[in-house]
Amino acid sequence: MARVRYGARSDAEAAAARERSAKLPDIWSTGVVAVWETDPDVVAAVLPPPLKPTARPLVRANISKVDLPGYPLGAGSVAVAAAHGDREGWYPLVMPMTHERALIGGREVFGEPKKLGEVTVEREGLVVRAALARHGIAFVEVRGAVSGPLPLPEPVEKTDFYFKFLPGVEGSGFDADPVLVHCVRNEKVRRLERVTGDVVLRESMYDPVADLPVRRLVEITIGEKTTDQRGTVAERVSARDLLPYVHQRYDDPLQILDGPPETSPRKEASDGAA
Repeated sequence: MARVRYGARSDAEAAAARERSAKLPDIWSTGVVAVWETDPDVVAAVLPPPLKPTARPLVRANISKVDLPGYPLGAGSVAVAAAHGDREGWYPLVMPMTHERALIGGREVFGEPKKLGEVTVEREGLVVRAALARHGIAFVEVRGAVSGPLPLPEPVEKTDFYFKFLPGVEGSGFDADPVLVHCVRNEKVRRLERVTGDVVLRESMYDPVADLPVRRLVEITIGEKTTDQRGTVAERVSARDLLPYVHQRYDDPLQILDGPPETSPRKEASDGAA
């Protein structure tokens, strides 16, 4: 019988796939990073427990093109500074990706808030423009000119915080207790330049980062870097505490309730069925 491709894979095939993945070379990206201070109460408002604000109310927009073998990937994020206990890091609110593969893996494995979107990184001479767009709206745009090189930083470990959960099959709550994930990345930089410019936030009902206004621009840089990542479950979190925030993950909090009312007798999504 010819191989049935939807059939079960053998242990040997699974092991070979893991081995190939482990041998991937460093993958370098070219990206623009903008960091600014916003209102402290805004940062506090978007952080689900047990995350807490840090001493500075920082927002970071990261907009990159990644040199993946075979096809380029656009990847971005908008995140706020956060702390879990004594560990400080970033809590991304939205992570646009230009390819489904990057989106699915991040959401299903780590709980990353990834969505399909458009990512632009352009440089002509010294002029730089980078943007994240969805539904025809460039909700973050960074514009400026390169003003000089920066010293290369030493390799550094950075942490992002994600919440991994599954909305309940019955239409309310979750199927199991959500978990808080620490995603730790080891970052190496081979080129870094300072950019003098500004950050433009545009109104979008789908990606409302305009609620994180630029009160003081800290820095804009453009550079080339490579990272790896590993995730660990830090703790199980209260479903009740997380439910008010799950709308952050979706364009339409009612979307998993789609279907004819007569065949989908489910509760309203106000209790977190996002």
